[in-house]
Amino acid sequence: MSTRKLIISFAISHLILITAVSSQNRSNDPIPKMPLLLTQREQMDVREQWLEKRLGGLLLPMMKRHGIEMWIVVNEEFHPDPVTEYLVPPIPMVGRRDFFIFIDRGERVERIAIVRYLEERLKKHYKVLNPSRADVAQALRRIVDERSPKTIALNYGGSRGQQNGLTYDGYKFLAETLGPANEKKFVPATRLLTDYFDTRVADELVHYEKAVLATDVITRRAFSNEIINPGKTTVGDVRWWMMEQVNKLGLDIWFQPDLRVQREAQTTGAAQQFLETADEALILERGDLIHVDFGLIYMGLSTDWQKHGYILKSGERDAPAGLKTALKNTNRLQDILLSIGQAGMTGSELYDKTMAECKKQGIDAMIYSHPIGAQGHGLGASIDFRKSLGGDEDRFRIGSFTSIELNTSTNIAEWNGQKVTIMAEDDAVMTKSGFKFIRPRQTEFYLIK
Repeated sequence: MSTRKLIISFAISHLILITAVSSQNRSNDPIPKMPLLLTQREQMDVREQWLEKRLGGLLLPMMKRHGIEMWIVVNEEFHPDPVTEYLVPPIPMVGRRDFFIFIDRGERVERIAIVRYLEERLKKHYKVLNPSRADVAQALRRIVDERSPKTIALNYGGSRGQQNGLTYDGYKFLAETLGPANEKKFVPATRLLTDYFDTRVADELVHYEKAVLATDVITRRAFSNEIINPGKTTVGDVRWWMMEQVNKLGLDIWFQPDLRVQREAQTTGAAQQFLETADEALILERGDLIHVDFGLIYMGLSTDWQKHGYILKSGERDAPAGLKTALKNTNRLQDILLSIGQAGMTGSELYDKTMAECKKQGIDAMIYSHPIGAQGHGLGASIDFRKSLGGDEDRFRIGSFTSIELNTSTNIAEWNGQKVTIMAEDDAVMTKSGFKFIRPRQTEFYLIK
């Protein structure tokens, strides 16, 4: 090989090495700094820009694609529709019964809000009507009759909660107000909702990266000696510390942090197909393999994150080799899935191909990945051993977010052949070249001394 070729080969190898290392999350890396998050007012301004892009540009082709000429969202006090906060500026809608109406007018979507309480920011995005309580039904009927749509989409009839925001009483009100002829035009908005929730605005990614980084930082701190004192710290201590950090940042959670503990010579129970979560009173001991499932909400976007820590025994400087092999098996499962997944592919197809490859390689795997974004368990394509949506709803869109959630089980020699399950969950974005993790995945256990 010539000197020139040798230099080029070395440079390429060095670049590959740097890229590989940068994509890993190593236990001895310093914990990253918490990102600078926007103030509430700054968040409002940015999210309103997203809202205008959705309502002003993305919604019309979605409505046309699904044959919807009018979409009515009913929001009720104490029973808000899950879609409402993504149709209005991020402010509470607390009227007894508010209506958000979208009409296909050919080249644009006409937007009308019938609300009990006026809100200045709402006027930027809707023609706002504020009739007396006695005149609400008349105002709604007039809008529908004057536009005379062929179809009226309502939020009911789906398989997921965010597709079924219309209450029984809300449906009755619409049916009685609009009359039998219009009731015959009612159709489920389920496919429209999947499109709406799974289609990302490009500007969201930079803020979602901050949300995932904040999730990572809190998790890394929780699984360190800053929080865990072996033999004293309980599972509840860790859980509540994590929730308190979220509260201090002015953020929210969409589920409580769950910890699981696997110990040598002790069986961890199962809840359905998964390992049981640990009781809050359980004291964390040396030699424990600990796991956390944690997610937060920032800018209306949810994260989901699963990582492992190992509490060193006296005299240990690293986790046992068998546990490290188990983690590598889960990393291998991630590699297989990401090497296959592409935009346009269905979640079912990706699941089948990934599991077939795992079978060839002798990997004992489970996959239960899901869409994420506006909701932690979102709408869109899922890669799951359980039933998927099927059809176009099950296809990955470029820019959509997916929580790559999976596990492998491995028999550990140092634990007398005991089976250990390594669960991983990392938020990813679908790009033209396939999935890309938002943050580096975990390739080494977080070690607690």
